[in-house]
Amino acid sequence: MELDLLSGKRILLGVTGCIAAYKSCFIIRELVSRGAEVKVVMSSSAQHFITPLTLATLSRNPVITEIFSSDPNKQNTWHIETALWADAMLIAPCTINTIAKIAGGFADNALTTLVTAMRGKVIISPAADVDMYKYPLTKNNIQKLKKIGFHFIDADDGFLASGLSGTGRLPEISKIIDSVESILSGYNKDLVGRKLLITAGPTYEDIDPVRYIGNRSSGKMGFHLANAAMIRGAEVTLISGPTNLLAYQGINLIKVRSASEMKEKVLSEFVDCDTLIMAAAVADYKPENLSEKKIKKEDSLLSIQLTKTDDILSSIVDKKNKIVVGFALETDNELENAKRKLKDKNLDMIVLNSLGEKGSGFEVDTNIVHIIKPKSEKVTFPLQSKFQIANKIIDEIIKLN
Repeated sequence: MELDLLSGKRILLGVTGCIAAYKSCFIIRELVSRGAEVKVVMSSSAQHFITPLTLATLSRNPVITEIFSSDPNKQNTWHIETALWADAMLIAPCTINTIAKIAGGFADNALTTLVTAMRGKVIISPAADVDMYKYPLTKNNIQKLKKIGFHFIDADDGFLASGLSGTGRLPEISKIIDSVESILSGYNKDLVGRKLLITAGPTYEDIDPVRYIGNRSSGKMGFHLANAAMIRGAEVTLISGPTNLLAYQGINLIKVRSASEMKEKVLSEFVDCDTLIMAAAVADYKPENLSEKKIKKEDSLLSIQLTKTDDILSSIVDKKNKIVVGFALETDNELENAKRKLKDKNLDMIVLNSLGEKGSGFEVDTNIVHIIKPKSEKVTFPLQSKFQIANKIIDEIIKLN
């Protein structure tokens, strides 16, 4: 497998004083499990919510809490050395007070001092109550920092510690980690203004109220595509068959069950998108007759008459000024079958993966894909995480413009 992009990266995690400070434990755990080395710097307020000992234990490094050492013989330029050590600094959670200090250029504690010394990327994930987050000066400070190159992971909507609901929640840990990975990969908001329609998961074709015909698709590839595109600034609509996966807040998630339901939603949403990515494993067949009651064993059901489902891509008539991307999962004659599908369905690009390649296909977190376009050579991306593959696929779509 291609090296995890976070493996070996040096991440400086800043933790500030708000109730979401406890979530820094999960951020550290995820970064360390991915092979990153983590050092933590805490504001004095953060220590009211979580102890330095906890974060030192999880990060396996001493936690920085003060500008000056209590030992006068140990005063040095630690802030310069630490800032040069780090590939990136992630401040999560970041209070509006710390945002204001950074925007004003203050270096009055260990955390803000390190920010001023950083050469690597600085990524800020704010957390605050809704009115504090939407306070005009807070909004101005965030915009100011964005303009000079700071990266922001915008707060989510939801239930807040005050009992109110609104914008201000620290995002899901996986969203924070994916955003860090995306930023360290060099991706910026290069999809702003783009509208992507993505399908994911299996479809289930009911036999009776209890049983159905389905497939092994987990939906992971489609969800990673949606999450990656949203992080890169796209407006994303995700139409998914039955899965238990998380679509990040900001994605318009439409849940469906059957191939006919997915077709209906795709045709409806296709009008407003500029790019369609059909990553779903749509069933090719469905039972000809649906039983309204559970079929009993004693009924001796030995066979089910099947009929073909509608082909969604073939149902799209007007593809003018739109990019349409298909997926092909094959077990034999992979390249020939994928090229035929590319031509027959008039696609701009097709993504081929094979069940015969270890680590590729259903129910795994990795993939190997081959990108095929009508007028260019096949491009192969070796085994790597599906999130990394998702970004590579998006890169190839951008080249189509």
